[in-house]
Amino acid sequence: MQLSKDGVPVVIHDETLNRTTDGDGGVTDFTLDELKALDAGSWFAPLFSRAEIPTLDEVLNRYRKENLLINIELKNALVPYPGLEEKVLSCITSHHLEERVIVSSFNSDSLLRCREIKPAVRTGMLYLEDLKEPWQKVKELGCYSAHPLFFYLQLPNIIEGYKKHNIPLYPWTVNDPEMMQSLVKAGVEAIITDYPQDLAKIIESFGK
Repeated sequence: MQLSKDGVPVVIHDETLNRTTDGDGGVTDFTLDELKALDAGSWFAPLFSRAEIPTLDEVLNRYRKENLLINIELKNALVPYPGLEEKVLSCITSHHLEERVIVSSFNSDSLLRCREIKPAVRTGMLYLEDLKEPWQKVKELGCYSAHPLFFYLQLPNIIEGYKKHNIPLYPWTVNDPEMMQSLVKAGVEAIITDYPQDLAKIIESFGK
């Protein structure tokens, strides 16, 4: 989740436009109208050449009636985006989705800010460090869940520690089928992947 130049939350992974659009520069350097004029799909396939960068409001409106838990990542670890937390939480509230989202971030201060503004909205701690007892940091931040780089869940005591402290796990980004199988078997609550169709088949094979 990034902010446009005119302060609108937009759904795009990178802080810059170069990789996934025909634009050049930082997301925050362009207004929403300018971002909407970009081609955000051709990089993936010609079929999607008319795809636009969606706003958070558009995404929540599209999926608010689906039986889904929506993970909203605040991409403010590199770009500070003043007011991002307030704008995102306001959008969530306007769609009455407080109980159906998790707001995650690598930015600890941002997670604390979210808890301060809207305690009812669950937060998730993203991390890619090798933390000895990562659940302690999760508890310090008042987070509901942990979103670690999957590599750090390969030691059984880490998953066991999270289970002992009743902290749901949402590892990322798991694209290898064998790793998916291992994590599903270990009982993680969800998996962040670029290949949900493969994960769905594996979950079905476990009868879950």
